[in-house]
Amino acid sequence: MKILAAIFAGFMILSFQFVQTDKNHAYAETLDHVDIYTVQKDDSLFDIGMKYGVSEIDVMKINHKESEKIHPGEKLILPKSVSKEEKELLARLVHAEAKGEPYAGKVAVALVVLNRVEDNRFPDKIKDVIYEERQFQPVDNGAINEPADKSSKKAVMEALALEGKGNDSVYFFNPDETSSTWLRAQTVTEVIGNHRFAK
Repeated sequence: MKILAAIFAGFMILSFQFVQTDKNHAYAETLDHVDIYTVQKDDSLFDIGMKYGVSEIDVMKINHKESEKIHPGEKLILPKSVSKEEKELLARLVHAEAKGEPYAGKVAVALVVLNRVEDNRFPDKIKDVIYEERQFQPVDNGAINEPADKSSKKAVMEALALEGKGNDSVYFFNPDETSSTWLRAQTVTEVIGNHRFAK
């Protein structure tokens, strides 16, 4: 019996390396499923989000932080990020939809897709949102298959870092290129370059 107890205790020590307490609750994650980041000098949550493609808000939530203050040496759990393939697909869409638009417009296009993933009116995966029938012209005309430029890839990483901090836009359109009265009737949240963003 003592051997079983010793084996169980050893398993618990190896499995639960990171434990955080919060009043009456304890949170434990296995190291096999968690990425832990050690904060460096001059880091911000936004910088970390950009580097790893994760939302600042999600980093705060998973680490039970009430403010954006972080300190060198502090260890932060990083939430799961979207896959490399999803980032690449989203960057190709941004490249095709926002070619020639300001950088802020590229970030906003990526945020529209991320907002749709969180909105129950739309599919809950990036790929499914992008390939939903008749939603994005680059899917219909094949431009989605063109490689993304560096600016579009960076815009995707910034959008992932800012996810949840935007204006909840789930549509965008160029008023000079659409005759959709339904789209034009949606509440415009911002105008960037030639695009109007709406919800």
